[in-house]
Amino acid sequence: MPGPLYVPVLPTRPHALAAYRALRPDVQAQVVPLWTLPPHPGMRPQPLAQALRKDAGRVAAAHRHGPAWLDAPFADEGEAAVLAGVLPPDWWAERRTPRPVTGPDRPTAQRSWALAAAQQQGCGLGIRVSVPGEWNDRTTTSARRLLERTDPTLPVHLLLDLGAVLPSRPDASKEALRALDALVPLASWRTVAVASGGFPEPPEDFREGTLYEAPRPDWETWHEIRHSGRSYLPLLRYGDYGILPAAYTARTPASGNGGPAWGVLRYTTPRSYLLAMALQRGTHRDAVNRAAARSLTGLPDFRGPSAGAGEGWLRDCAQGSVTTGNHSVWNRVGNMQHMTFVVSSLTARSDNEP
Repeated sequence: MPGPLYVPVLPTRPHALAAYRALRPDVQAQVVPLWTLPPHPGMRPQPLAQALRKDAGRVAAAHRHGPAWLDAPFADEGEAAVLAGVLPPDWWAERRTPRPVTGPDRPTAQRSWALAAAQQQGCGLGIRVSVPGEWNDRTTTSARRLLERTDPTLPVHLLLDLGAVLPSRPDASKEALRALDALVPLASWRTVAVASGGFPEPPEDFREGTLYEAPRPDWETWHEIRHSGRSYLPLLRYGDYGILPAAYTARTPASGNGGPAWGVLRYTTPRSYLLAMALQRGTHRDAVNRAAARSLTGLPDFRGPSAGAGEGWLRDCAQGSVTTGNHSVWNRVGNMQHMTFVVSSLTARSDNEP
């Protein structure tokens, strides 16, 4: 199959960008992230412009040599106007790796900005269609109208976003197929990616010293789609939200104060997501965090430091040869191990397909 295997939906936060940059070159070559700018409700134009410029600059710096998507799905008309001033068409022409994204139900200003940027850049336009629940056939009409406004010579890429896919959504694959059946015939898509988020929020009884295991319904949804027999299956690419819940990308960035008093070490296995509590501060912080790392490195499915830098850090933390980290480190390490494992899993599947 030509093209990258994996389209993770990632927030434009330093920890996620650091995780992408730290991937092995062979893994990174298969990853085209959909970077998502966070919402900034009520922020005045000048600080908003500074925040947008900083986030977009980080993405451009991380993708000097590889493609990516850059989306502002939460921008209202006012924020879209600021965005157009911060990232005008010339910005996209000079930085050809990030590609703009819009969607059929976006504010007019956001759609106009993305279309102008894609036209100037010429590398392609991402069209992100959200399916958070049941598929709505009205979205087909909206998507068709958006495509009619797009230069027919411009490459278009379908980014189907299922949002959170947890055990409470057993019909997610059925709704995804309904959406794909309606949308795929609308254009000669260069890419069709299906993204969903399966890592759960920590449970209510989450506590120190307990390893919490959750299923991978997003991965199961992907396999159900792949076994559907549809003619367009060779076009499809897998996507997810990395190791954070899908709702994380919609959260306004916190301002200082070091974050919550505790966080999570996360690990991905073929069957499960594993979560262990880590402490941000406190007298017993290091002991608790090293024990959390040992609970992961002691798993039968732990892949060992040869698998990647994420596993290497967990091993070193468990053994006491590195500091026990903070929220940024835990998120970075978690995404490193997860993205590396997903690419390995997808590569193995691709190699075994006829």
